[in-house]
Amino acid sequence: MVGTVTAGLPRMREDLAELYRDLHRHPELSLQEIRTAALLAERLRTAGFDEVAEGVGLTGVVGVLRNGDGPVVMVRADFDALPVEERTGLPYASTARAVAGDGHEVPVMHACGHDMHAVCLAGAAALLAQTRDAWSGTLLVVFQPAEELAVGARGMVDDGLFERFPRPDIILGQHVGPLPAGFIGYGTGPVMAAADSLDITLHGRGGHGSRPEATIDPVLMAANVVTRLQGIVAREVPPAETAVVTVGRLQAGTKDNIIPDKAELGVNVRSFTPAVRDLVRAAVERVVVGESRTSGAERDPEFRWFASAPALVSEPAATERTVAAFSEYFGAQRILPMPQVNASEDVGVFGESLGVPTVFWFWGGLETESTVAAFTEGRMDELPGNHSPFFAPVIEPTLSTGVEALVVAALTWLGKG
Repeated sequence: MVGTVTAGLPRMREDLAELYRDLHRHPELSLQEIRTAALLAERLRTAGFDEVAEGVGLTGVVGVLRNGDGPVVMVRADFDALPVEERTGLPYASTARAVAGDGHEVPVMHACGHDMHAVCLAGAAALLAQTRDAWSGTLLVVFQPAEELAVGARGMVDDGLFERFPRPDIILGQHVGPLPAGFIGYGTGPVMAAADSLDITLHGRGGHGSRPEATIDPVLMAANVVTRLQGIVAREVPPAETAVVTVGRLQAGTKDNIIPDKAELGVNVRSFTPAVRDLVRAAVERVVVGESRTSGAERDPEFRWFASAPALVSEPAATERTVAAFSEYFGAQRILPMPQVNASEDVGVFGESLGVPTVFWFWGGLETESTVAAFTEGRMDELPGNHSPFFAPVIEPTLSTGVEALVVAALTWLGKG
């Protein structure tokens, strides 16, 4: 059955490769993906989907292909880009710029491979639409915006994704990364961390740099906060658990001889279990409030939690069944078990909101031979990874493997034709 569906892939490879080059050359920031969404929606219409909707969750695209009785299988890809200046040197490298949410102009690049995600799903959707005799059920294709802000999945759910369209029995998704092209990596249970972002405003009392005694210095307060926050994971999270607390932004003041009246911090938290997530979030607020009061601040700090995504759980039994299908199709030698990844993905919001299993896997995008050598020689940190200005998957065999993996996974859960 799988071979019947994938038999059409060679005929569409160059068309998909050109779509990939186009999307890579024209990246769009989160919730600005107007052009990309229109191209993907047109692909679904051309493939013959029964229903295609744009603007779901602002810029998301949904396609429904009904093919008789059977399960409803949702296959998802994200398609937003990042504020990164591309340095790959590719002939189709991005030179795009855009205005970010803070009003500043930034370079834009598909530094996380979401262009490849979108093209692979467009290809898989077309193949499944061409071979309806091979399967039965309903295929729900979701192109999700704003994964990089961790708000896209929630936005689509809140916009009635599962009320307006068929309710899926399972969620399938994948992510390209710094693995050898042609290989698939998988894990079971929590495979990617929960993510929580926090803006903190510390309040002091400003004044002249020559008279610190007349001020309450928020810069010193912020420095103590940064240092003290690192003790949370080291001394409060059990050693057998995993968590990360990163201060990625610290802004204060305008001039060297002026003590400002406030400091701002941007904090990011990663965790894998709800208990550790709650512990770390509470500890961050406790530490910040404590340092603020110890410094004599006349106002308590302000907190704004945002861009939260749950831990991504690849349901063990469903993952085992899907990976077995991968092994049968690709060969066991191309299937790699993977450790937990501290990065995050908001695709887990879909399955969590419905109480249905999610299966999520990774596939390689780097040149196969040199990447295998780097793995063997312990030089993995030298490889360009996601969010690097040098990250761009080789088109083949990355594209074909990504399309085939989505087809194999979907057919594992759809009914027989």
